[in-house]
Amino acid sequence: MDLSRRDLLALGGLTLAGTALAPRGAAANTPKPGGAFRFRGYTPPHFDPHLTASYTTMINLSFTHSRLLKHKAGPNVKPGVFEYEGDLAERWSQQDDTTYVFKLRPGVKWHNKAPLNGRELNAEDVKYTFDRFLTIKGNANRHMMASLAKVDAVDKHTVKFTLSSPNAWFYDFLSNPMALCIVAPEAVEKFTDLKKAEAVIGTGPWVLEQHDPKARTVFVRNPDYFVKGLPYIERVEAIDFPDPASRFAAFITGQIDAGPEFPGMMLRHQDVKTAKERRPNLRLVTFPSNVMTHVGMRCDMTPFSDIRVRKALSLALDRKAIAEATVPLGWVKNPPVPAALAAWALPVDKLGEGAKYYEHDPKEARRLLKEAGHGNGFATTLTYYNYQSQELIDSVQMSVKFWKDVGVEVNVVEKPYAAYFASAYVGKYEGLMMGPQFPALDPYNFMAQYLPEEPKNQSHVTDPVLTDLIQNSTRTLDDKKRRQIVHDFQRHAAKQVYYLRLHSGMYQAALDPALADFGPNLGYDYGGRLMAAWWNR
Repeated sequence: MDLSRRDLLALGGLTLAGTALAPRGAAANTPKPGGAFRFRGYTPPHFDPHLTASYTTMINLSFTHSRLLKHKAGPNVKPGVFEYEGDLAERWSQQDDTTYVFKLRPGVKWHNKAPLNGRELNAEDVKYTFDRFLTIKGNANRHMMASLAKVDAVDKHTVKFTLSSPNAWFYDFLSNPMALCIVAPEAVEKFTDLKKAEAVIGTGPWVLEQHDPKARTVFVRNPDYFVKGLPYIERVEAIDFPDPASRFAAFITGQIDAGPEFPGMMLRHQDVKTAKERRPNLRLVTFPSNVMTHVGMRCDMTPFSDIRVRKALSLALDRKAIAEATVPLGWVKNPPVPAALAAWALPVDKLGEGAKYYEHDPKEARRLLKEAGHGNGFATTLTYYNYQSQELIDSVQMSVKFWKDVGVEVNVVEKPYAAYFASAYVGKYEGLMMGPQFPALDPYNFMAQYLPEEPKNQSHVTDPVLTDLIQNSTRTLDDKKRRQIVHDFQRHAAKQVYYLRLHSGMYQAALDPALADFGPNLGYDYGGRLMAAWWNR
């Protein structure tokens, strides 16, 4: 089932199965503190948000750390909608096109763990965080603050940001749960970096109590949290299951409280029927995914530097067949900005010339390969990590089969998670790579995958037209004009076929119906969405 943009706008936030989106009795009852929330957790490669783009790191830090701004959360927020509000910032203002001033909440305390020992957060901590973010080597998210010239601690509770040029995405980046949480300088000084679990010291609603890699991570309520009375839930247990069968079994038997699948709190499409039978009162919420699986190619090397080869590989793929096999309950076609970001994504049929390369046309693929000098095909490799996802494994295998049908032999190299993120995910591979991309909540993060010298430019794209469009989008404060630039970017990127985008499925979020004041959404701000939730039992 292929869904149109109108379908996406209509579906956003609708519950298609189970009980109503608002938890039972939530409006009539006073929140009750206490209890534990258990979910399928993830063991990160490490805990330093400036040295990885891994979603597993950011999920864990969403419980323990705070940002200047955050996204509003709750049962009345539609999935895919991201309005920001203050987190550590009590108020803020934009003084001119390039100057922003933030007033911090007074009395915010770091977790009561050495070497911070509960001291008060101050403006110097914020300055330190952003200085480190900009200067540390290996930061795959540095592009988010590429326009940041300097940060000044004006006084104890005032921080001024000065940009080198206007950045229309600045507030979006600050509120994004990826990488921009505020970190403690003493933790870096004591532990050299923030990779160890002992270095996880923040100002967030929960404190890291226990981390057993590949098993369980436990967070306990922060008694000194700066929002009075929150969080309500006393204990959060993130359980890392070894395989899909064991974590689904844990879910249907009530051992965990939310759906167990990537990117979190979801069900695999093939498990929905069984889940509804075994837990008939489940709250199931359906909305389009912003996780977009794509194939990256070494466009700086032969044969992928030849646009005819890239077009051929794209035309060889039967995207509809892959979607029908892996996400049978519905999918959306992805332009260069995922369709789930409906306010910015250009429908595939509006991409101009680039739209035809989403079609399945093996005859034309073979013609293009012959024209490019590969009439007998060629051999290459594809690097990926399976994410413990049968759907991804099936997508890889089907893609390899479709490429073989036009004469391209692909040898699949599967790497462990940490090795994959240190290599293919940041463009260090030969031939092809394939995998889901980070679930950015703004279009700029997807466009940045086309910027030269950016670690997330997995296809090694160097295209002055795209670079200029990306830079113009950051300088254009008028939303209507900026949206047109983003649309022009998508048309040109699709025409050049630097990445092969697969369709995204519809998420099936599954929640215990007794979890009150909680609404699922895109992105990995698990802690932010859980902060005001409570058990209505």
